[in-house]
Formats: sequence, structure tokens, C-alpha cells
Amino acid sequence: MPAKKLVILGLLGTQLDRGVGPRRWEMWRPTVSLCQQEELLVDRLELLHDRKATSLGGTVAEDIAGVSPETEVRRHEVEFRDAWDFEEVYGALADFARSYPFQPEREDYLVHITTGTHVAQICLFLLAESRHIPARLIQTSPPDDRERGSPGRYAIIDLDLSRYDRIAARFAEEQREARTFLKSGIATRNPAFNRMIEEIEQVAVASREPILLMGPTGAGKSSLARRVFELKKQRHQLSGPFVEVNCATLRGDTATSTLFGHVRGSFTGAQRDRTGLLRLADGGLLFLDEIGELGADEQAMLLRALEEKRFLPVGADREVESDFQLIAGTNRGLLEAVRIGKFREDLLARINLWTFQLPGLAQRSEDIEPNLDHELESAGKRAGRRISMAKDVRAAFLKFARSPEARWSANFRDLNAAVTRMATLAPGGRITRAVLDAEIQRLLGGWSAPAPVDSDDALLNAVLGAEAAAKLDLFDRAQLACVLRVCRSSPTISDAGRRLFSVSREKRKVTNDADRLRKYLDRFDLTWSKATAHSRGGL
Repeated sequence: MPAKKLVILGLLGTQLDRGVGPRRWEMWRPTVSLCQQEELLVDRLELLHDRKATSLGGTVAEDIAGVSPETEVRRHEVEFRDAWDFEEVYGALADFARSYPFQPEREDYLVHITTGTHVAQICLFLLAESRHIPARLIQTSPPDDRERGSPGRYAIIDLDLSRYDRIAARFAEEQREARTFLKSGIATRNPAFNRMIEEIEQVAVASREPILLMGPTGAGKSSLARRVFELKKQRHQLSGPFVEVNCATLRGDTATSTLFGHVRGSFTGAQRDRTGLLRLADGGLLFLDEIGELGADEQAMLLRALEEKRFLPVGADREVESDFQLIAGTNRGLLEAVRIGKFREDLLARINLWTFQLPGLAQRSEDIEPNLDHELESAGKRAGRRISMAKDVRAAFLKFARSPEARWSANFRDLNAAVTRMATLAPGGRITRAVLDAEIQRLLGGWSAPAPVDSDDALLNAVLGAEAAAKLDLFDRAQLACVLRVCRSSPTISDAGRRLFSVSREKRKVTNDADRLRKYLDRFDLTWSKATAHSRGGL
């Protein structure tokens, strides 16, 4: 890919950059010296100054044009009534950062912290460290006596000011805001989930490497991916769009075309060029949900696109480029898919740098109540009226929601659907006990609904194949069919194991339900993924 442009942002030094007449060239002026460094090719200088320094800014810009004609100088007026007022200076510089069109995928940024007051330098550091300005720092220094006439020296540096209480508090507040944003403003209580969100926030701000989100259907992978994108967009780390696709919906010859594009006439029906989702995501974030459903060819092309930022559209003779960040989602074990040859080991290694396991709703019983409040508020906004529950109705719902009866097999989708239905049927916007009781029965009925494959024969043929199923004894056929139905209706292998061994597990000193179930399936050359493969479409 073409080299990125180098852009430097800095304040005009009203004292250090001052100089008039020919003798100014005998003086060391830090802003001019930036553009005189032989090893520092500056494509653009964003020069900030107040209205009083307009004339000096013009002189400095003219001098830079003389020593570095290839450097574009852009001048910006930024007013400080008191250049030593921390809040005022930070606010003005933060406003500039928010309005500046950063393009980190195409440009590298440095912040010059040699000029300006010490307060301004600290504020610039804060904005760079918090990624409001996606930049590193550069500091210049004058030449010594032996280097008279040279532009001096520069250093690209990192400072650690996090020990300062006021600065640390500011950082902590920004991190709290980011974590709340990632959680959609929901005050979640589950300690493990909150720790995971803290780490995701750190990774989202500091890294452009792929992120892998694992978890059952409805655990919130898609919502979290979009929130990560919006957070990075706020911090000027991404300039492109959010592009999402469920890989389980990509089938046959169209899968490659959908992801990587094609040229007109490359196959029957290709009547015009197609850009492809990877190119659409250039500069942005690509969310590939159910990445384990990709075919072998698409996996190979995706790996190259991640490593080299380029790929070949279908039927094209010239590669195209796209620099995107990837978030992948899956509700299956990719290690198992690698073991059975369904997923590339090298691709998993590439996307497995930052992996987060999202728990299902049943594993976050502490968070059912705050999520209920969130869903009630959302339902009220959609309906244009307040939706509420009486205290006893609320207590009854929470008791049921946290009980073993409540399987929440579709996780937050189940909760959202339940609240939406109750809100719709609530007389006057108040959910009654009768409405709640009817909804509980509806949920229980849905969770106990039979699998799409009704007969044992059809189920075993679908999972094992007709030839292998025909070799089973009648006893094994009946038992295995029962086990498979439990597996197909359970979000995880541990959940299925607990249901299958709910009695015998009480008599064991050490319980490992998942391992017992795995060993049982292995008798029939089955894995968890294979046993549940025909029951899991969608997200």
C-alpha cells in the first residue's frame, strides 16, 4: 500500500518561533526546524495560534515554504483568554480535535509539544494519550555549539503522566464513560462481565488488530461489535463505515463475490461490477458474524486480506486494497472446527489475538434486573408511553427469570421479545400479573418446543448419515436421539450435560458434565459442533 502521509500538529511559539529580518535564520525556531530535518519528511503542518499571532504565523509559514516546498502549512485560529487556565486550554484544544477530520488509516500524526505554554503541552499530551488525537508526540531541541547552523534535533517520545492525580482521574472518567457506552448504558453487575468489558475498552482504544467475540446466539456479539466501532469512531481511529454480514447466510458461488466483489462478466449473471463488503469496509470496521461458516476459499482469501491488506476480486486481474479492522463472531468452538478440518488453523491464529467469551443471560443472573429496566425503557420509547410493572409483578418476573425453568436459550433476544410482548399487551402501559403469567407460559412453551426434525430416524440420519444410523441397535438409536435433542436445544455443552446428568451428578464428588457428554458423543464419532450443526442457523 502507498506510504502514509506525515502530518504534524503544533502550537506556534510566540517567543521561540519569533524572528524578523535575515538574522532570523541564525536563530533556532522549533516550528521551522521541524521541516528542516532531513529524515523527517513532513507532508502537512497544522499550525495553531491565536489571532494576535496571525502575522508571526504568516512569516513562519512563508519560511517553511522556502525550506520545505513539499510541506503544506494549514493555519488554525485557536483562542485562549488565559493560556495558563488548564480547563480553558484543554477545552479549546479538545474542540479542535473533535472537529478535525483525522484519517489514521491514510496518515500518520505527530503532536509537537515543544512550543506553547506548559499547560498547552500537557493538554496536547492528554488528548494524544486518550486517543482524541490519534498521534504520537514529537519534541525538538536546539543545536549545540558544535552544530551551529543546523536545525537541531528531534525525538519521537512517550511520556508517562498517569501518576498525576488530576490527570489519572480524567483518564479514569473517560474510561468509565467508554465502558458504559460499550454496555449500552446498562449498569451491569456481573463481575466477570464487567472485567471483560474493561479489557475490551482498553483493546478497542489501543489496537487495530482483529477481535474474536465468542458466545451463544443472542448474547450480544453484534451489538457489542457496533459499539466498539462507534467508540473508535469517536476517537478518530476509524473513518470508514461499519459493515456487518452473517457468514451463515453466504452460500455457494455468491459467498466469494459478496465478500470480495467481482468484475462484470466474471460469471453467469455478473452484469455489473460489484464492490464487495471488504472494500466497502475500507477505513472502517468489518464484523463477520458466524465466521466459522465461511468456506475454505473464503477463509484463504480473508487471511491474505488481513495480512497484506489486498485481495483479488472474482474475475479480476488486478488486486484491490482495503485497510479495515476485523471483529469476528462465532457461537461454535473454532478449535474443534480446526481439528476436524472445517476451519483454517492459520486464520484462527490470526484472529485469535484478542478473544472474548460473552456469557449467556442465564450465566449473568445479576444482570437480568438492569437489562429488564433497559428493555422496559426501550419499549416505552417505541410505544411513546411509559411502560411499568407493579412491585409484586416485577418480583415475580425476576424470580422466574433467575430460576432453573428459565432457559433463555436465545439469551437477550428472548428477554427483548418477552418485554416487547408484555408492553404491547399491558393495559394503560402497566404490565399486570395476568400479562406476566401468560408470557411465562409462552416462554416455557417455546423453550420446550420439539426440534424441527420430528422422528428419531430423521434426526439420526441428518446427524450421522443414513448408512451409519442404520448400523445402530434400537437401544442406542433411542438413547442417542434423546441426547441429540437435548444438545440441539441447549446453548452450550455444559448446559446440555447438566440437563442430561441432573440426577447422577448429585452422587459424584467431582462433576464434569461437559466431559461426560463429550465422551458419550465420541462413542458415535460425534463432536458437539456436529451434534448441533443442524439446529443452529441465524446469528
